[in-house]
Amino acid sequence: MEILHMIFIAPFLDMVALPDLFFQGLWDGFVGGTLYALLALGFVLIFKASGVFNFSQPILMVLAALALVSFYEMGINPWISVALVLLLMYALAYGVERVILRNLVNQDGNILFMSTIGLTFVIIGAAQWIFGGVPRSMIHAELGFPVGSSEWPMFGGAVYFEHIDISAVVLASSLIAILAVFFSKTKIGRGLRAVADDHQAALSVGISLNQIWVIVWFVAGIVALVGGLFWGARSDVSFALQIIGLKALPVLIIGGFTSVPGAIIGGLIIGLGEKIFEIYWGPMMGGSVEGWFAYVIALVFLLFKPQGLFGEKIIERV
Repeated sequence: MEILHMIFIAPFLDMVALPDLFFQGLWDGFVGGTLYALLALGFVLIFKASGVFNFSQPILMVLAALALVSFYEMGINPWISVALVLLLMYALAYGVERVILRNLVNQDGNILFMSTIGLTFVIIGAAQWIFGGVPRSMIHAELGFPVGSSEWPMFGGAVYFEHIDISAVVLASSLIAILAVFFSKTKIGRGLRAVADDHQAALSVGISLNQIWVIVWFVAGIVALVGGLFWGARSDVSFALQIIGLKALPVLIIGGFTSVPGAIIGGLIIGLGEKIFEIYWGPMMGGSVEGWFAYVIALVFLLFKPQGLFGEKIIERV
């Protein structure tokens, strides 16, 4: 009976007794969930274009953040540094299309997946050689983002809003909305869906695979840059950011690998869920719940709803 009280009753009593802590957890979880959704969107776009899970997306985030910090440390204007990183992301997108994707048109999805794993380790080696392996500090104030925090009194306590988190939510939400409209309402978006369904059929009706792939990989690079900027601002910029990037996998499992709304809903479920669970159930489990909570939720979805909330059901005739 005591165990049941600790697990089911005590946490809810704490929520009622300390509502400011509860709302602080909701805000922090919402910020994290928005950034998870943005990272997942990068996976969704490439999956739509090639039908493969892009294992290299997390290291793209690390590469973009490291390049941005390095350009700034060289004395280059912060916004010129951003432009240079965007050029780097476009060059990488063009190179991936020319060297890898163009030679693997209509190949099995497992082959494309393995190629992204190989690309990941190529980028890791190149980034360590060029930028080194020492963690770097992201000086977000120099990019024009506000520092400090605001306090909102609530129920005898207060909820604190870090200004960099507000900027992250606004920019990430805006980028998600723009990309959602762009890829659902434009000709490129329709071409992207056609490419995902059948490479050869898309080629036969005049859709350029080369152009579509360069565009989606470049957009994924933009997403990686924004994600790396704000995750780097919340912690050091290092190769450990790959672990955060891989949190997009549970998000995709929950929302569905082909759904933009699914990426958004899945990101919020993971962000809010892991933060609230860490606050109220983490102490009784030894802490560090945020490291594994997302993957447990993903496992539950794989068992009972493997296509995700918004994923397409796959029906095979036997």
